[in-house]
Amino acid sequence: MQQNSDTEKDLQLRELDAMCVNESRLEHKWYHNLKYLVIGILFGIVFVKSEVVSWYRIQEMFRLQSFHMYGIIGSAVLTGMISVFLIKKFNIKTIYGEPIKIAPKTFNKGQIYGGLIFGLGWAMTGACPGPLFAQIGTGATVIAVTLLSAIAGTWVYGKLREKLPH
Repeated sequence: MQQNSDTEKDLQLRELDAMCVNESRLEHKWYHNLKYLVIGILFGIVFVKSEVVSWYRIQEMFRLQSFHMYGIIGSAVLTGMISVFLIKKFNIKTIYGEPIKIAPKTFNKGQIYGGLIFGLGWAMTGACPGPLFAQIGTGATVIAVTLLSAIAGTWVYGKLREKLPH
């Protein structure tokens, strides 16, 4: 009973902190995660075929030379907006019947700084976190440096998180 109470407190704190609040409480066997592996592989193939992982396409975007990446990003944003609208309007639940909670977000200036740092890193490396593994899979092994840097940046943020304004 104590563990359930602790879990509830943890979820309430996460809602305030804008972290993931939709963690499933269901326990699954390890092989249930294979579906995520398959979807990830398919997602990587789509990234490669649509040239989203192409360093040249990313550079074209940042030099304002091509609409290709803006069209892909714009369609993803539009799809996300429609999906969130439908989830809220029809109170859609997960496939296991659990409610999907979308916590309200408040703006803070750290989002601007974080976005600028993210964009600068994206422009310099030609890679954002989404397609890193797909880029490595295409043979661009130098992207492993970017992957390790992303992991290191996440670790540093985790260590400094409590000291940063949120």
